[in-house]
Order: sequence, then C-alpha cells, then structure tokens
Amino acid sequence: MSFQAYLDTIERRTGLTPRQLLEIARAKGFDDPSVKAGVILDWLREDYGLGRGHGMALVHVIRRGPRIDARHVGTSGSHRDESEILWLDGRESRPS
Repeated sequence: MSFQAYLDTIERRTGLTPRQLLEIARAKGFDDPSVKAGVILDWLREDYGLGRGHGMALVHVIRRGPRIDARHVGTSGSHRDESEILWLDGRESRPS
C-alpha cells in the first residue's frame, strides 16, 4: 500500500484529513523530536482506532513532513507513490 493510500484510508476511517490530524498532533506536542513513535501510535489507536501500519504513515508525516523518499515514486514496490509529496488536505480536494 502506498503512503498516500494509507493517508486516504486514515481520512476515511477518522473523518479527518491528514492535515487536521497533523494539527492535532502538533497541539499535543507530538512533533517534538523527543516524542517516541509508540506514544503517537498509542494516541492514534486510542482516539481513532488506527493500527500500526496506518499510524506509522502518520508518524512519518508528523516527524518528517509530507515528502517521501523518491525511491518510492513510480516503482512497483509496496510503498509506491505517484509523487514525492503526499497530499494532506483530503481526498476530495486532491488535484488529478
């Protein structure tokens, strides 16, 4: 599953865009480099029912922003994506 597909599924499951979840995470201080991934994963599981795979996609965005490694773009690997930049503002508003 691509990183973008993980984010799209998170939106479907939570009703919140990845950007909205990112803002909530920042308000909770989860963007601080000292915060462990497990703390963020626990929050996402407890508040939104997200599992580890989906949670780790969001952890990536919280820690590193929307850019992913170019090696995942245009490949046939498990985390293939169409762009190096993940769309955080919701599936419906994503440019085609």
